[in-house]
Amino acid sequence: MAYKKERLEKLIERELGRIIINETKDERLKYITITKVFLTEDLSIARVFYTILGTDNQIEKTKQNLQEAKGFLRTALSKKIKARKTPELRFQYDESFEYGNKIENILKTIEKK
Repeated sequence: MAYKKERLEKLIERELGRIIINETKDERLKYITITKVFLTEDLSIARVFYTILGTDNQIEKTKQNLQEAKGFLRTALSKKIKARKTPELRFQYDESFEYGNKIENILKTIEKK
């Protein structure tokens, strides 16, 4: 079961990225990078982590745009993957890159001293 789950997570991550780049008409969504997908054990819900470069205001607007496009993305995804049921998509901003940059800056300041 775990192997199937991991394969499906990677497939959803890859296909969502392609759908966002090639099939969405909303230009604001073109700058999103899907970083990771986690599925629940019953494969009914997919937590999709994404990142975008921009200000806090732009990040919030992107979050709203993703919520509005959720239905379209799920429908397009269902056509791409061979699954009995397409999981519900829940988008979550990935803060790990910002956290990593913050730690890197701290290490650089320590190194200068």
